[in-house]
Amino acid sequence: MSETLRGDVVDRVGRVTIIDVARRAGVSKSTVSLVLSGSELVAEATKLRVNEAMQALGYVYHRGAASLRAASSDLVGIVIGDLKNPFFAELTAGIEDALFQRGFTPILANTNEDTARQAQVLRAMREHNVAGIIMSPARGTDTWTLAQQWPSHIPAVITIRRMIGSSLPYVGPDNQKGERAVVEHLLKLGHRRIAFIGGAATMPTQHDRVAGWRDALNGWGLAADESLIFEVPPTRDGGRVAIERALDSQQPPTAFACYNDIVAMGATRALALRGIVVGRDIAVVGFDDIADAEHNAPPLTTVSADTREMGVRCAEGLLGLIRREDPAGLSFAGNARLIVRESCGAKFQGRGVS
Repeated sequence: MSETLRGDVVDRVGRVTIIDVARRAGVSKSTVSLVLSGSELVAEATKLRVNEAMQALGYVYHRGAASLRAASSDLVGIVIGDLKNPFFAELTAGIEDALFQRGFTPILANTNEDTARQAQVLRAMREHNVAGIIMSPARGTDTWTLAQQWPSHIPAVITIRRMIGSSLPYVGPDNQKGERAVVEHLLKLGHRRIAFIGGAATMPTQHDRVAGWRDALNGWGLAADESLIFEVPPTRDGGRVAIERALDSQQPPTAFACYNDIVAMGATRALALRGIVVGRDIAVVGFDDIADAEHNAPPLTTVSADTREMGVRCAEGLLGLIRREDPAGLSFAGNARLIVRESCGAKFQGRGVS
């Protein structure tokens, strides 16, 4: 039987509502609500009539739906740091769809990685009386400042960009595990000088992915060469800059594990302009598996963050907070899965680069 949330009831074909119960019992709708909430203000005889009416009509009280109805509105804010990044655009589409299917109307805001703009957005969300927010913070957001800008009584879920020290539920891929899978795959292909390019150590996501890079190398008995970490903006141009710096070094890497797919796309383009064939002469791997990754030249080996699943988990986490569930049980680390395509090539034979 198909069910959707509508007020306090389970909507269904030939649905029974709280108004139907009130009419059959000969009481007001508010009296039925008092009975459902266990109020002591209703006489025992009236309670009995209401309960008999519910039983006769087959009315089902849905406590989860009642909690959602108690939310301040059906509006939910989605606050994203960088909608120009295709990954965040895909994630946002997944969140919007999941919220809509659960009866909420999303309000979208792009902060453009500007913490001052983010503060204004959060203020506006509060003024619009949203039921809660799902937020990927702008770079540079700190836990203490966010706590001052967003009251603890209004539900909030953090996604993709982990907030260190925050008690808010966090939904995102397992960055460390995903990057470890990348580097282990490259090691099995024969690579030993594997660079990590993109992001900065101040970014929790980069920190976690670099930790996975180190874990894999150490697990193979190799020392992680910190000189092979190239901090650049997580953009296509950042990928180009990292490639130029890496290839100009005395011992250039033979493989590049990139912070994200956008960096990897910038890297593959920069390598191609130097006449280096990605997938044959050198390996490049991304992270996120955005839609364009499969259509890159060459198709990009990457880690799937499963944006649709992330969207659903974000929506469910927020609804859990609205229902007053324990925030500690609402965080989710997705299964970051390696997708092998042509950009890391076959087994490495020790070819050099010019």
